[in-house]
Parts: sequence; C-alpha cells; structure tokens
Amino acid sequence: MSEVKVKFETVIGLEVHTQLKTKSKIFCNSATEFGKEHNSQICPVCTGYPGVLPVLNKKVVEYAILTGLALNCEIAKYSKFDRKHYFYPDLPKNIQISQYDMPICRNGYLIINDKKIRINRIHMEEDAGKLVHAGSAGISGSSYSLVDYNRTGVPLLEIVSEPDISSPEEARVYVERLRNIVRYLDVCDGNLEEGSLRCDANVSVRPVGQEEYGTKVEIKNLNSFRALQRALEYEIERQIDEIEQGNRIIQETRLWKDDQGITISMRTKEESHDYRYFPEPDLVPLEIDADQVHRLREKLPELPEEKRLRYVEKLGLSDYDAGVIVDSIETAKFFDKTALVAKNPKAAANWLTGDIAAYLKENKKSLDETELTPESLAEMIDLIEKGTISNAIAKKVIITLLEKGGSAQKIVEEQGLSVISNESEISAIVKKVIAANPREVEKYKSGKKQVIGFFVGQVMKETRGKANPGVVNKLFQQELDKE
Repeated sequence: MSEVKVKFETVIGLEVHTQLKTKSKIFCNSATEFGKEHNSQICPVCTGYPGVLPVLNKKVVEYAILTGLALNCEIAKYSKFDRKHYFYPDLPKNIQISQYDMPICRNGYLIINDKKIRINRIHMEEDAGKLVHAGSAGISGSSYSLVDYNRTGVPLLEIVSEPDISSPEEARVYVERLRNIVRYLDVCDGNLEEGSLRCDANVSVRPVGQEEYGTKVEIKNLNSFRALQRALEYEIERQIDEIEQGNRIIQETRLWKDDQGITISMRTKEESHDYRYFPEPDLVPLEIDADQVHRLREKLPELPEEKRLRYVEKLGLSDYDAGVIVDSIETAKFFDKTALVAKNPKAAANWLTGDIAAYLKENKKSLDETELTPESLAEMIDLIEKGTISNAIAKKVIITLLEKGGSAQKIVEEQGLSVISNESEISAIVKKVIAANPREVEKYKSGKKQVIGFFVGQVMKETRGKANPGVVNKLFQQELDKE
C-alpha cells in the first residue's frame, strides 16, 4: 500500500525596506543622491567618528507617518530609537540606529485580492553601506572588497507584515501594491534596480490543518518582483523536500542566487537578543501629537485603490482598465490630465492600456520618455468620434504622436489621412472588389454573411485604411443584395 503524501501550506511574512526620498540622510546633512562617486557623500556622523552626535531629519518622521496612515496603521504617540549591535564591514559604527520595541507605526493592513494582509509595524532606521567586490581570483570570484559608505545613514522605513501571505504570487502582488502606494505618496521612488525598495522574506511550510508554524527561513535582499516570486517558489519546494526526506529545517538566513535559481545558506538566523538592543542615548524620544497626525492626514493624496474606484464608478472604466492605469502612477497622472480635456475618458483609457502600452513595452520606454501629451491624445480621440479618422488611421497617428509629438489634426491634414466618406468614391471601389471576387460573392449568397469582412478588408487595403467602415459595410450590403 502506497504512503499518502502529506499536503503542505505556505506561511510567508515580508520585511520591505523602503528608501525615503529625502535630500539628506536620516541623522546628518550628507546628500543621498544615487550613483555618485564612491564615498563622496559622507561625513563624520554617518561614518561613526568618535564624539559626533546624530540629529534627526524631521522629513523622515513626516514620511513615516504618511506611510503609516496610507497603510491604515496606528501612529504611536510616543516612539524612540534604539541601537542594534552587529559587526559588518559596511557598518562603520558597528551599530545601526533603528527602532525596536516602540516603532512609530503599528497594526496596519493592506488589502489585496479581497484579503487583508496585516502589517505588524513600520519603523525608521538608517541604511548600511555597500561592499564593492573587485579583482579576480579565478573560479573563487573577487580577490578583494572595497567599501562605499555613500548609502550609510540613508533613511529607511522597514514595513513588516504579519505571516498572512500564503503564496509566492500573493507575496509579489503585496510588494507591488506597497511600491505603488509609496510612489503615490512621493516618499520613495521605488526603483528596485537602484535598491530603493528591497525585500527580505520569511517563509515556512507546515502540514495543512496544523496550527503551529513551521521553522522559518529568511531570504535576504530580494530586489525584483521576479526574484521574490522565484526565490519563494524554490525555497518552499526545498523545505518540503527536506521534510519528506525526514530532515529538520534549520532556522537560518539564505541568499538567493538568481543566475542559478537557488537559495544558499548564509548564516544561522539571529534572534533579537543577539543584537543587544538598547535605547539610543543620543536621540530624545519622539512625542507625536494628534494635531501633527491630522495635518499630515490632510496631505494624503488620492491613493491607488481610491483612484481605481473613482475610475470605475464615475468614469465608467472596466475593473481591468482601471487596475492597469492605477498600477503606474505615471499612467494615472497622464490619464487624469487627459480625462480633464477628453470628451470620452473611456476611449483614452482604451488607448493607454492598448496601443500605447504595447508601444511602450516594445520600445522599453515610459510615457515620460515619449512626446505624447494628454491634449494631443484627447484631440486624436475627438477626431475618431467625429468620423474624421478611423481607428485604423488612428493607430498610425498615435505612433507619430508618441515619437514626434505635435497636433493630431495637423498630422492628419499633412499626411492626407482623413476618412473617405464620399459614397460615390467608395462605391466605385466596392464594385471593383465585387467584380474581382466572384467566389466570395457566391459564398455570401449561399448564406455565409461573414464573408463581408473579407470585402471590407479589400476596400480598406485599397484606400490604405481611409475608407469610412460604416459606409463601406452599407454599400457592400446594398450591392451584394442586388446580385
């Protein structure tokens, strides 16, 4: 008798590190600009010289509160900073100033696909530096490492979820939504490729129906949505295989090797006591009053979910189109401007999620990198509505608008793209097409009415898409019904 295979379920919690868009670091006035020369944006404070004192950046606190409010968190009236002790080459002080037991935000949530993902906490902290591996040592890799301290002291928010996520795909969607929210708030640019948004994942598996959590494994520094999903998929499978072979899962930290598609062990997982947290003596505790929270709540922009609902309920967009548009703040801003001047916002949404999106994907561009404006898109849609151009012609016009800009009306006039609606002109072409295709005429007469699409296509080909489709259809039916 074969052994029944145990079914497992996945438990995932995520720690998302969000780099804030402040001009200076969290505890000093060194700049935070990305891509500058190594060690060109440092000072005695962020590099831990003896005797220096940190000074808290007020903007970091405001950004933390805004993020907490957007994620439905309780804002702490009393909060403090702590020292987290550990040694690493890119941590010059051998401590990280963070928040331990009294974070600025608690007990929030984010709803994805009608499921509430609870957020345990959001806390402020400083980033560490960066190791730059150099030299060559054959198959063993780099022969030495250098340290760049530019990132040291850059302000971070760590957004920590409860273990409510049940699949790698759900984890990816959650981080995508978080990224969208912080970009709408304008507190983080969300550039994963620059490390502005990074994710650590805690994952465990357990037999279906078991209440006790399995042993969790942390996967560090996942810096793309694809890497997050792939790493979780691999790690879940690895843990299940280990359990089924009778092995014990070790609580550890693992690294994702994207080129190999595997996780590898980095170190056994530390507990909070290993960091020897204690209150930061050089920073006074924070007291946040209700008036301050109220003022910041008033500054909250329209967030993605609110925007999506407005598009559906007030502008008549489909759930799909509204979701696609709000998933990009750039596209949402463009659409909002277009909707103010366009007579048909739904048509604008169709173009943005259809031909324009396809062009951007194919050319690896963003809307900001094209010459298209909300006004020119609205003008083109108006020309379609008036019957001046057809959809087929508009597909050519939109490419010109994206690449060269200008006025849709002028492009149509200069290139002679106006729709041909003159019935006598079209009738001559219709008769010519009928005469040249007797077999298709017979098919039509035998009841295969769909063949009219072939005839219309021939006329559109002859007129380079300029014939009015409605007029063409009408004339074909008149002529074919005479036969």
